[in-house]
Amino acid sequence: MKKYLFLAAAALVMTSCGNKNKEAETAVADELPQVKIAQVKSDMLPQTEVYTAIVESDVKNNISPNIAYRIEKILVEVGDQVRKGQPVVQLDASSLRQLKLQIENQKVEFNRTRQLYEIGGASKAEYDNAKMQLDVMETQLKQMAENTQLYAPISGVVTARNYDNGDMYNGTPILTIEQTNPVKLLINVSEVRYKDIKKGMDIDIELDAYTGEHFNGKVTIVYPNVDKSTHTFPVEVTINNPAQKVRPGMFARATVNFGSEKHVLVPDEALVKQIGAGDRYVYVYNQNTQTVSYNKVELGKHIGKTYEIFSGVEDGNYVVVAGQSRLTNGRKVQVVK
Repeated sequence: MKKYLFLAAAALVMTSCGNKNKEAETAVADELPQVKIAQVKSDMLPQTEVYTAIVESDVKNNISPNIAYRIEKILVEVGDQVRKGQPVVQLDASSLRQLKLQIENQKVEFNRTRQLYEIGGASKAEYDNAKMQLDVMETQLKQMAENTQLYAPISGVVTARNYDNGDMYNGTPILTIEQTNPVKLLINVSEVRYKDIKKGMDIDIELDAYTGEHFNGKVTIVYPNVDKSTHTFPVEVTINNPAQKVRPGMFARATVNFGSEKHVLVPDEALVKQIGAGDRYVYVYNQNTQTVSYNKVELGKHIGKTYEIFSGVEDGNYVVVAGQSRLTNGRKVQVVK
């Protein structure tokens, strides 16, 4: 009888210990942060960058005389199309007319001095002086004649007029003429792309003025110097503009296609922003140790409900997509579905 009582008591103790062990295991499990995970994959992704810029004319000329004249008449208005060599400004010719009269008088004086010199009635110095004065005045006449009428040096559009008829020229250009076929953009590209951008590359251009319409541009100049403060370098993009639709001053977006690269895609839910900084992190789950590591990531483009990741997560990794609030680097976790 005593033997049976002892066995029953032992069984009771073992049962009690087993329950306590299970309770302890359950308690430990309850203490582990519960997380949901997702496996990430890499994919070939297009590498495009969008740059903003203001449209500029390809060539810009300011029209001014060499010396101060009164403006007799401006022959064009802002917005007018002009062709190369077309007269655009007529300046006051009264000084020119006065100089012509002075030259006629000087010619008479020179001829008289020459005749006297030929018969010995005037010295060589008097002859040379009279000839020099005539030559100087004729040179002045040529310069004034060239400046009393101003011509368009290029074909383009008049974009500025700074005087009215009758004003005295004071140093500010009378007109500005800009060539609008082609036009150009100047974009600033990150130095990490310096090796990737080439002269002749096609660039897709969108303008706020023409929603939904695309224009083709080409890289015409890749400047050799990188700005030390911004770590960017200028790239000039030219747009053929025979219809004159694209105008200087328009806001443009230039999309550059750098080809495709293989990168990991991570769900939006996996990203954690560090408080007080702009850095982004992801908790990566280790199946062997059942722990998570707190990995800083470099983000690329936002694609649907995922982010392109350049570093910090590898193809095939498991990342935490729910339950990050209780996690720390190296913490053991419990995965739930």
